[in-house]
Amino acid sequence: MGQKTHPLGFRIGITQTHSSSWFSKMKSYAKLAQEDDQIRNSIGKQLKNASITLIHIDRKVDQIQVQIHTARPGIILGKMGSGIEDIRKNLEKTLKKRAQIRINLIEITDPDKEATLIAEFIVHQLEKRIAFRRVIRQAIQRSQKAKNQGIKIQVSGRLNGAEIARNEWVREGRVPLQTLRAHIDYSYKKAHTIYGILGIKVWLFKGEKILKYTSTT
Repeated sequence: MGQKTHPLGFRIGITQTHSSSWFSKMKSYAKLAQEDDQIRNSIGKQLKNASITLIHIDRKVDQIQVQIHTARPGIILGKMGSGIEDIRKNLEKTLKKRAQIRINLIEITDPDKEATLIAEFIVHQLEKRIAFRRVIRQAIQRSQKAKNQGIKIQVSGRLNGAEIARNEWVREGRVPLQTLRAHIDYSYKKAHTIYGILGIKVWLFKGEKILKYTSTT
């Protein structure tokens, strides 16, 4: 069952939390959900090379707080910290609404423990026309040095320029996709090569855990 659904959505409330935290009436829910998507797309286009793994959005009345988890905070900050202000102005222009936008940066100290950054590494290497088996082997070695308990990588498309598209995958260690308490990090990326688009999927197993929610009543 774990292979037939998104591994992150499958575990919400168990090992995963929502990437947006807010409450609204039914009439405005769709509009706010669309705004969240616009915020993420806008930041993603503006900061393509900033190694962003997560954009978390909190809303409080007329205030929007955006947390950007990144392995390269220096690229986002820019000279004299002007990068944050540029992002805020761009978001205000995109949303076209009067809301106080606050942006916080959270630095990722160990990038090899993030599925998104491993997938980005594979994408960059494949776009340089390096053999996919060699790239996968390098990614697995980086994951093992970071002491992840398991990793699974799947690459699909015209591998090494072959005429017939296929998919190949490699797993090292344990990746229990059907275990709900397993902390699985997942990412999907596309590599744009001269012989077509290659799809890359990365699953990381970081151990077992259960989130503890405190009751407000």
